[in-house]
Amino acid sequence: MSKQESEKSPKVALDNRNPKWLKAELFEGLLKETIPNYRNVKHFEVEPGCAAGENYATIMLRVKIDVQLKDGATKSVSYMMKVPPGNEQFKEMMRKHNIFDVEYKMYHEIVPDFNQLYRNVNVDVKFSAKCYDLKTPSEFGVILLEDLRPFGYRNADRLEGLDLVHTKAVLERLAQWHAASATRVEIKGAYSQLLQGGWHSKSRQEAMRNFTMIVRKPFLDSVKTLQGNEVYIESLTKAVDNITDELFRIVSCDENEFKVLNHGDFWCNNVMFKYDSEGKIEDTLLIDYQMLNYGPPARDLHYFLMSSTSYELKVNCFDYFIEFYHENLVKNLKLLNYPKKCPTLKELHISLIKNSIRGVLAAVGVMAAALLESHDDASLDGFFSQTEDAERFRHIMFTNPRYRKHLQMLLPWMYNRGAFEV
Repeated sequence: MSKQESEKSPKVALDNRNPKWLKAELFEGLLKETIPNYRNVKHFEVEPGCAAGENYATIMLRVKIDVQLKDGATKSVSYMMKVPPGNEQFKEMMRKHNIFDVEYKMYHEIVPDFNQLYRNVNVDVKFSAKCYDLKTPSEFGVILLEDLRPFGYRNADRLEGLDLVHTKAVLERLAQWHAASATRVEIKGAYSQLLQGGWHSKSRQEAMRNFTMIVRKPFLDSVKTLQGNEVYIESLTKAVDNITDELFRIVSCDENEFKVLNHGDFWCNNVMFKYDSEGKIEDTLLIDYQMLNYGPPARDLHYFLMSSTSYELKVNCFDYFIEFYHENLVKNLKLLNYPKKCPTLKELHISLIKNSIRGVLAAVGVMAAALLESHDDASLDGFFSQTEDAERFRHIMFTNPRYRKHLQMLLPWMYNRGAFEV
């Protein structure tokens, strides 16, 4: 092979499970645009972006490229690519509501607006990774992001849950996000229907009903063996049986209630931390904008605090975390010159009680996933399908001792707060 032919044929390392269209040629335009003195691709490699159980909705791939520059030097770059799973159930869902369209709009339009709101008041806030345009043969497109790991970002240990310092760092960032999202509405008007309501559509309602029907038995079977369950099991069963109707009933919230653009899938794996040389948190970034919904911030707060905090903090510090979030929310709303009345702490607590069914849903769903060791069957299929493998996966998830330990503490606390009343 001649030198010229060698330059045109990069060494390639591919997993046979990756999309067949995922080749180095797709990146030529992007590399020419973003890397000065680009000459050609020397090495192209695609590997899993995360272990099973770390990401459920899409397939995450890490794309590693060694680039030869015109002066002969070599530069290494890497990207994180989201591609849709190949199963028909996911494809059907994407045809009704393409979550990649949602995420693309967030990265390219909404998040930059949020960043700019803070720059306007001389505060430098970066919410997320860079997102790049990439044309592919994928029916639903892809999301291509900068790989944050080379910059020192990583996830916390989801199995242990977040400690006090990490939880406060996340709530600070969430308060900034919520404040920016509320302020933007006052400046630019309402968010598009794509961002506001895709996950509260009739098709989504049907998917939620299917999910609760499928997980009902293994979840309640596990709860019935918890000590003291007889106090709340009847109320909890009624709440689970009515969870979909209750969720969609409270979507139509009070018109005057304070609203934000909720992240919607706000658990610890969708937050990345950067640490300084002493191990202290230096920066916190949010990722994965697919399940957005416009409504009270109680939605994100229930989801995050139930799924992602450590056992020692989940119940004991819940009210403290709400006060801490509220303090930061009000501070940022005032900083951004939000023109309306800021929500009071009492109003926030009332909203949390009104939306407490979301805490129940988080306990049944995302908390179970967050506390489960990496597992080959950890995927949307594991949650939604009715195969023997999926049933076995759900049994493992709901009988997981770590999860049951959290449930043993959490369910009586929820019951005493009226969370199971529907």
